[in-house]
Amino acid sequence: MKKKPPRLLFALWLSIAIHLGLILWWATYEGFIFAKLKDVNLNIIEVRLEDPITKNSDDLNPRLGSDKQPASLDAPSAPTAEEWAFASKYTLKNSKGYRHTFGQQVRSMMGAAVEGPDQGQVRFKIEIAPNGTLVKVETLWKTSDKAEQLARRAMKSMPALPPTPTGKSLIFERTISFTPFATNDAPVYRDDCLPDTPAFGNPFAWDGKSSQEIKKSKPAEKLSSEALAECLKQLPQDSIDGITAEAQRQLDIWSSGKLNQRK
Repeated sequence: MKKKPPRLLFALWLSIAIHLGLILWWATYEGFIFAKLKDVNLNIIEVRLEDPITKNSDDLNPRLGSDKQPASLDAPSAPTAEEWAFASKYTLKNSKGYRHTFGQQVRSMMGAAVEGPDQGQVRFKIEIAPNGTLVKVETLWKTSDKAEQLARRAMKSMPALPPTPTGKSLIFERTISFTPFATNDAPVYRDDCLPDTPAFGNPFAWDGKSSQEIKKSKPAEKLSSEALAECLKQLPQDSIDGITAEAQRQLDIWSSGKLNQRK
């Protein structure tokens, strides 16, 4: 047999040494072989700490014992005799003043609203006879049983109401807010002499039988100059609370992220 050249043997052993070195380094790195370094003090234990978690009292669950006090809102004051006198004569917008004053009277008798499971809102359909007698109360929806209970109790124990402004039965819907974060806002009367916007109807709706035609929407009714002047006499001066509440409602609507999305 022929002997291999020295250069070939040297290259072979060098390759074997390099591969063994790489295998030992990989095994040490993965933890299969623990290398004992002379300059390492084995009595010292290194601990790696994560960033400390700061506790925010606002994020704590109240049921788990948070120190945060629940928010509360006192009941508004009952309507005065002057407010009821105005409401009993205001005929515009389905007796708008009477409807608001009625809701304020109910809310004032419900007591303070406290943040928690009892807070919420309830909407009623109410019918009041011409002499001011409460005829019918129907719950349309609610988010709190407690709010409905307190509102119904208040309606049963309400003082005698004045006659309705139109001398006819007054039927309306009213939402009572029983939360510390919402109030029954005062209305704004300045636009009550403007005609109501006609209800929208699909001009392309077709019953499948009659002839197809595009239906034109009815124009808004306009008051004569005499009727407008007589209507303006009923308008009271809007309160600061009413104007502030109206401005806040408009701000909440037009600053909504759903309406003002940026692409």
